[in-house]
Amino acid sequence: MAPICLMTGLTMISGFSASLLLNLEGIATAIIATMLFKERLGRRIVLAILCMTAAGVLLSWNPEEDVFAVTGSLLLVVAAIGWGLDNNFTRNICGKDPIQIAQIKGLVAGCTSIALALALGWDVRMSSDIIWALVLGSLSYGASLVLFVLALQGLGASRTGAFFSLGPFMGAAVSVALLDESLGWVVAPAAVLMVGGVVAMLYERHSHVHQHEELTHVHLHAHGDFSHDHCHPGPVREPHVHEHTHPTEAHDHPHWPDIHHRHAH
Repeated sequence: MAPICLMTGLTMISGFSASLLLNLEGIATAIIATMLFKERLGRRIVLAILCMTAAGVLLSWNPEEDVFAVTGSLLLVVAAIGWGLDNNFTRNICGKDPIQIAQIKGLVAGCTSIALALALGWDVRMSSDIIWALVLGSLSYGASLVLFVLALQGLGASRTGAFFSLGPFMGAAVSVALLDESLGWVVAPAAVLMVGGVVAMLYERHSHVHQHEELTHVHLHAHGDFSHDHCHPGPVREPHVHEHTHPTEAHDHPHWPDIHHRHAH
């Protein structure tokens, strides 16, 4: 549903506003991670969420028409919530091979979208547009999804989603360069708020005594990382993937809700 809402919403508002409004995906991811998956949000993360929410409200304003583009903006908000849910569910399997995850998600999502189009009576034919869409999707969605899954391992869903909010700035810049869209007066304060939100996240620190229970799992790692000092027979390539066990350990150090620090608070 999220891509369909996105594509419909793009027909109602400018590409520049849409690109920056999609920062709400990070906010939705953070809120869902906190409410449903019990990730802890520090004060700086809350400040970042508030800044980006305010920026999203500003960007739904069309200064040329002097009205709020309500329908288009709401469709993008629904898309952001859908991807926020997807990000949190993906966090639970991010220890698996990220390339395999991207392949499976892309295959299932693509087949579902095509099935919906056929069910609605749309004419879906192989053409040069479809080929270019596949090429674009492999780079803009496929490659970014692999990197996103890797980030989920180290940052957790809320932080990864929030940092991912930097992406739409590139989309906004491209809309100005290629589509000749006007910036408008709302862009400056919105950009300041979004940059402030990112800075707040960069300086977040979280530390307390916590205990790691014994855990056996599979994920990409390198020796020297947290609790990855186990032995291997023969030469080892870094980084590598295999099943390994972390022993019980209690200690205190700064950490984020990465794959090893998803404890309750």
